[in-house]
Amino acid sequence: MSKSASTNHERLPAIALTPGEPAGIGPDIALRLAREAIPARVVIVADPAMLEARARLLGEHIEIILADGNVPPPHRPGTLCVLPVAGAANAVPGVLDVRHAEYVVKCLSEAADGALKGRFDAICTGPVHKGVINDAGIPFTGHTEYFAARCGDVRPVMMLLAKNLRVALVTTHLPLRAVPDAISTTLVSYTIEAVARALRDWFGIAAPRISVCGLNPHAGEGGHLGLEDDAVIAPAIAGARAQGLHVTGPLPADTAFTPHALANVDAVVTQYHDQGLPVLKAVGFGHAVNLTLGLPIIRTSVDHGTAVDLAGRGTADFGSLGAAMALAIQLARGRQRAT
Repeated sequence: MSKSASTNHERLPAIALTPGEPAGIGPDIALRLAREAIPARVVIVADPAMLEARARLLGEHIEIILADGNVPPPHRPGTLCVLPVAGAANAVPGVLDVRHAEYVVKCLSEAADGALKGRFDAICTGPVHKGVINDAGIPFTGHTEYFAARCGDVRPVMMLLAKNLRVALVTTHLPLRAVPDAISTTLVSYTIEAVARALRDWFGIAAPRISVCGLNPHAGEGGHLGLEDDAVIAPAIAGARAQGLHVTGPLPADTAFTPHALANVDAVVTQYHDQGLPVLKAVGFGHAVNLTLGLPIIRTSVDHGTAVDLAGRGTADFGSLGAAMALAIQLARGRQRAT
């Protein structure tokens, strides 16, 4: 059963985890954290009644500790500290329900507010179902855009990481036909600069090497297959080089990810969602991490969706959440050392 958290503990990073869609595998993998020895103060932002019901279904014997607004305790295997958000007690694994959309967004809001006020050192997010949220009448494009708006309409950059591969996106959740109009020299420049800054500040790479994919096949083939590569993307690369950054491109996307092309590259900038992410997920699906750049807070996420068909079965893969939590802790510790 639940009990209150005590308050006097050493300063470990405080990581807020939002499990996401309650009908999906988010609660399953959040509960899986209770088995792990995690060097942080982990706070699950969720409905404790929903978590307790899912734990019973999965046969997980977990002690739920209610966060009381003070400093949560260091994570201890067999327990989960939960910041209560009501609204999903009746969730059924595998059954999507628009009535839970408000609850899902409320969890994100609580996590964002806590991070902005310094109560959390980082946020780690489980998968949400964008269709359910939108069907409930709540405009929602994705986690990345939501947190950017909560942080004051800053411009986010989505980066995914798997093994030694880092891929960042100039545009994120857009219909394919809207991508060319959304790409500008300013936006490509901003993305390159955000990636370079993250590689320096968060990953300790003093002189980052970045390659940039073109938009069109063969990077436009000198204008014969599209003008955007030469007219829009190339000037951004030239500007980055003028600032002293090591940037190559625009490169044809079909060869930018070959082992030879990646041998001397720290990150690849791609122009749209399905240009870079299929490659990254082919390399590391189930263990990749989504990292949002350009925010005043640290936010990592799993690389997969809600997998509603697997919810409540005990077969969900924990790998991506484990990697996302580890990266959140690593970056939070780095920020603590820097301050």
